[in-house]
Amino acid sequence: MHYFVSDIHLGSGDKAEQRRVERLFLDFLAKIENDAETLFLVGDIFDFWFEYKQVVPKGFVRVLGRLAELSDKGVRVVMLTGNHDMWSRDYLQRECGVEVVHTSRNITLGNHTIHIAHGDNLNIGDKPLLRLMNGAFRSRIMRKLFAWLVHPDLAMSFGQWWSGKSRKSHAQDEITASSLNFLIDYARSYKQENPFVDSILFGHMHYPYKHIEQDLEVTFLGTWSETSGSYAVSDHEGNIELKTFQL
Repeated sequence: MHYFVSDIHLGSGDKAEQRRVERLFLDFLAKIENDAETLFLVGDIFDFWFEYKQVVPKGFVRVLGRLAELSDKGVRVVMLTGNHDMWSRDYLQRECGVEVVHTSRNITLGNHTIHIAHGDNLNIGDKPLLRLMNGAFRSRIMRKLFAWLVHPDLAMSFGQWWSGKSRKSHAQDEITASSLNFLIDYARSYKQENPFVDSILFGHMHYPYKHIEQDLEVTFLGTWSETSGSYAVSDHEGNIELKTFQL
C-alpha cells in the first residue's frame, strides 16, 4: 500500500501538545509498517525546519528514528517540502533514508498516474505579496545569506515564531470546501496540459476533501492534532481513499 500524510507540524504548540501529536504520528507509523511500500510526506511535516551545513533543529528524535527504521526495512519514504520545511538539505536523506524533493512529483500506480504537490505556491498569481514572499523564502541566495548571517539559536527562535504566527493567522480563517477552489482550478489546468494524469493530491489546506469530476480526481489531505490525523492510502491501481487515524 502507498500512504500519504501532510501538515503534521511537529514542534508546534506547547511541549505537552507537541509530545501528544508526535505520539499519535508514531502510532500511525507503527500501524502501517507491515503493509507500506511507500510513505509520501507531502509537506509541513515539521512546523519549522532549517538546516545549516553542520547544524539541524533539535528534537523529533523518535520520529526521525522511526522513519529511519521504515527505510531500513525497505519502505520508500519520500518527503515533498512545504512552506514550513522548505529549507531541508541532505540530512534527512543521509541519516534517515528519506528522499527529499522540493518540487511536485508524478507517480504511476498500475495504469493510474497521480500528481503530488504540497500546494502552497500554486495558482497565487493574484496574490503579489504571497508570491514575493514565496520566491524570497525559496531563493537559494536567501537561504545562504540566512545561514551565513544568522546564528542557529536566533534562526530557530525566529523560525518558530514566524511559523507559529503564520499558523495562527490561518487558523483564524474559516476553511470550507470553497476555500479549495483555487487549487481545484490549478488541478484542472494541470490536467489539461498533462492529460495522462488521473489524480492530483495536495496538502497545505488542512481540510480533508475529495473533489471528483468526469476525468479528474483531486484529493486534499488534512492536518494532524493531538487526537486525530488525516491521511490517504492508495492500492496498487491508484485508487485513493481518505482516512482518519485516531487512538
